[in-house]
Amino acid sequence: METELDCDALVIGGGVVGLTTAVVLAERGVRVRLWMRDPAERTTSAVAGALWWPYRIEPVASARAWALRSLEVYEELAARPETTGVRMAEGVLGETALEDVGAWAAARLPGLRPSTAAEYPAGPGVWARLPLIDMPAHLPWLRSRLEAAGGVVETRTVADLAQVRAPVVVNCTGLGARELVPDPSVRPVRGQLVVVENPGIRTWTVSTGADGAMAYFFPQPGRLVLGGTADEDACSLEPDPAVAEAIVRRCAALRPEIAGARVLEHLVGLRPARDAVRLDRAALPGGRVLVHHYGHGGAGVTVAWGCAEEAARLAVG
Repeated sequence: METELDCDALVIGGGVVGLTTAVVLAERGVRVRLWMRDPAERTTSAVAGALWWPYRIEPVASARAWALRSLEVYEELAARPETTGVRMAEGVLGETALEDVGAWAAARLPGLRPSTAAEYPAGPGVWARLPLIDMPAHLPWLRSRLEAAGGVVETRTVADLAQVRAPVVVNCTGLGARELVPDPSVRPVRGQLVVVENPGIRTWTVSTGADGAMAYFFPQPGRLVLGGTADEDACSLEPDPAVAEAIVRRCAALRPEIAGARVLEHLVGLRPARDAVRLDRAALPGGRVLVHHYGHGGAGVTVAWGCAEEAARLAVG
């Protein structure tokens, strides 16, 4: 049943992409409603380790441009980490040489240098200072910023985009787009994390072993987040104990003190992967506008602001 909505634009999806898009629109004077199926703390975004760095996202050139714009915003937000959940943190990109980083990032990241053997004994790496986002703090901050700009947030489920009676609809449903659009090219890439008490680690590390298995740890307020996995087309949200043990083991191989850290929580998220981000404009009945904005893989946080600004241009000019 169609219902006329009192807004200029409706954003569907309450993860970091949907929230950020809604903020950009609202702060441009657009009357925005945001519909979320699940509370923000139950979205894939809430589970993200959330280090700024493009990961599993195409097309590469666009992703880099979106990431650099987002970097500008995160650098500003990092001045208020207690409020925004964003801070600049140092760490190592393992199995990476300085020349592998690419000029696109090197020009914007002062202080990039090869890591020392003490910083990363496993082999070549790059020492970097990057935004690290505490998602349990950042998502509520985004919502409060949206509401301060006049946006309205509601818990609603959408079954048919054509039935939504708003002048502009922005589809930020992530993995949900697989059924809603429908778009079978959207597929889950399962990520599992282990959250432990932080034994005193202040820097982050991202590593890939010789067998291709990932290991990373991110110090967040009150905890250390350990990862991870990237299981294609896996949909289970139940933590696998054997996978969790392997994650801890791989991370402890990098920092032995992790081995004895008390486990606080197990988390699982499904990254909304696609061969390329879908960011385009289509027509709905009655001359209304539909903007598709999904398929950000493992880089939704990294590209959120740059992508949101492009989506807003498509939506309202």
